[in-house]
Amino acid sequence: MRASSVVLLPHAPSSVAVARRRLSSELADSGVFQTIVDDAAVILSELISNALRHARPLPSGQVKVRWQRHDDGVLELEVSDGGAMTEPRRGPGTLSSLGGRGLGIVETLSDGWGVRHDECGTTVWAVLRAPRTSDDEEAGVPSDAQAPVPDLSEFPDLLDEPDDELEARTPSRARPA
Repeated sequence: MRASSVVLLPHAPSSVAVARRRLSSELADSGVFQTIVDDAAVILSELISNALRHARPLPSGQVKVRWQRHDDGVLELEVSDGGAMTEPRRGPGTLSSLGGRGLGIVETLSDGWGVRHDECGTTVWAVLRAPRTSDDEEAGVPSDAQAPVPDLSEFPDLLDEPDDELEARTPSRARPA
């Protein structure tokens, strides 16, 4: 079973909870492990919060939220907005700062993230492995076994060679395209 949705939400703080609840419900209903559901909900919350804080809404006055769990177990999360004057990037997130940790959290919980631009605005995306509990039960895999590694070749940003100078400053699994 695939879990996927596209949701247009108001460019308002209340949208974070709405999207998080819907994503969590759909992933849980499709049999995704609860720990992955929780990680995906945090990632989506951070992406939406960043869009609301730093970007303009889409021309419709909304943000677009999309998620899709593929048959190979890869879960894509995307938040599209009307763009901003700055590029989404991971901030330093010091202990005393009030912000700047969001994309660092996304980076930690996901297998990679990046940014795409088009004529309508900016999309920040993240991918993570989201095996279903029933996949393992049907295959007779013990509950303590490692999840299968999905084919991430569809996400070329994850496979790019890192820039040594950038890598020295900010370790990352993926760089915006």
